[in-house]
Amino acid sequence: MLKKLIVLPLLLMGLYFNTNAQRQPVDVKYYGVFLTLLEHIDKVVGVADVSVVFEDDVKNFRLDLHGPEKGDTGMTVGKVTEVRRKLSTGMMDSVVQLKVIPFKQDSKGVYLSVNARKGEKHTYRVEYMGIPKDGLIVSRNKFGNRTYFTDNWPDRAHYWLPCVDHPSDKAAVDINVLISDKYTVVANGLKVQDTLLKGNLRWVHYTEKAEIPTKVIAIGAAAFAVDHSADVDGVPVYSYVFPENKEQGFKDYGKAGEILRYFTKQIGPFPYEKLANIQSKTIYGGMENASAIFYAEESVGSKSIEELLAHEIAHQWFGDAVTETDWEHVWLSEGFATYMTLLYMEHKYGADTLIEELKDDRKKVIAFEKKRNTPIIDTTAEGNYTQLLNANSYQKGGWVLHMLRRQVGDSDFWKGIRAYFAAYSGRNANTTDFKAVMEKVTGRDLGDFFRQWLYTPGMPELTMRPGGETGTFIIKQQQEHLFSFPLEYTIDDDPMIRKVIIKDRITIINIRAHHTIHIDPKMNLLFKYGSNDL
Repeated sequence: MLKKLIVLPLLLMGLYFNTNAQRQPVDVKYYGVFLTLLEHIDKVVGVADVSVVFEDDVKNFRLDLHGPEKGDTGMTVGKVTEVRRKLSTGMMDSVVQLKVIPFKQDSKGVYLSVNARKGEKHTYRVEYMGIPKDGLIVSRNKFGNRTYFTDNWPDRAHYWLPCVDHPSDKAAVDINVLISDKYTVVANGLKVQDTLLKGNLRWVHYTEKAEIPTKVIAIGAAAFAVDHSADVDGVPVYSYVFPENKEQGFKDYGKAGEILRYFTKQIGPFPYEKLANIQSKTIYGGMENASAIFYAEESVGSKSIEELLAHEIAHQWFGDAVTETDWEHVWLSEGFATYMTLLYMEHKYGADTLIEELKDDRKKVIAFEKKRNTPIIDTTAEGNYTQLLNANSYQKGGWVLHMLRRQVGDSDFWKGIRAYFAAYSGRNANTTDFKAVMEKVTGRDLGDFFRQWLYTPGMPELTMRPGGETGTFIIKQQQEHLFSFPLEYTIDDDPMIRKVIIKDRITIINIRAHHTIHIDPKMNLLFKYGSNDL
């Protein structure tokens, strides 16, 4: 995901609270979603089949669902039944109703009274309706036309869908939408049904077989122009844009095929059966929904569209297929997408482009540190995860991967990235998991590297000056916690790269008198200059 350049309104920030602080004793394996989206009112009529495997003996459990509020918003549950799916079609009538389930509802969720044993699998059908306060946005695009778009990150799916709204719980999804026939519908997975019905209605059914977290479940409905722009290793690539932006939108989003081809070659097979790039009403610059990426409507015509596409497409591997176990590890999503974007830009435009991008990113990390000096693995954001949309998770996370690449070498770096994806695709991973894969591939102990760059706040702050003795140069670490790192430098106009290991408070380099030293000429170290540098 990429943030918009504007700051999110403060009134929205209060919406993004963790509804699942107390984890439920279930593992959701499947969501069958059936939504009726109405033309002239914002009310949504929903039916959700939720298949769960119980991880303990329980008498009741909660599905996250934002309940009714004073005013018009919130979802009201009318009925809960246990059902058995008799067909794997994802259709609403492909179940047998077994029994009615007693339930209670409050502002946080719907509580089901069940008697289930550990290891049992049950499917519950929740029937509900209401006007979503958030998460499923019914609005108008910049051309004045009505649109419907989900926008679930970080934990906003529960505003419209009964679910376990946490990235550690991934499930397969069927999405069915009943809507006016003037809309085109796009969602996760492959479209298996698009039927015109009486009364100027259309029923559309998508199915996503891969297990995905709720943050990247997607439904979009609008008047779209659609282009099948490419096929990459059997994966169809589509562009969905508002008709008024058709010419420019198809041109801009058409870059996706080349980007997909690069990442598929470098990382591994694309994890989904299609890739759709969709002009939308997301509040973010881009939202990496699995196989159905949403971009802000102003993205069409943007000068940075290629980087935006690369960032969101990279997320299909990291964030979607391999998902962080919890929010403090979100750098495994955002830092990876940030650096994969830089690698694509380096591949296409050369090393100088990479250096300039890293230089800009370093400035952003330094600026953020002045405001909030926290480590990348930040456990202080409990309840408001938009705090994690910052330069630590994005640019500093990307810088960590860049320094890791330089430390282990290109060959082992890419072997590690591919091994990490292969091991955890369709699953969850944390920073320790990634470290273990990289250590196994490289045969190196990376404990100190991960500890200082990911779990320690700040970065090296270096002051440099000529020594008192002729032919010496003194480098001092000013920050509180000492870092250990290789520092590259050149002397005068000699292009030869020299290297010294910095690990103490003061390091002395011996050079010939009256020569000039140039620090980090290839942009391979995240650091800042101290106040007394020369």
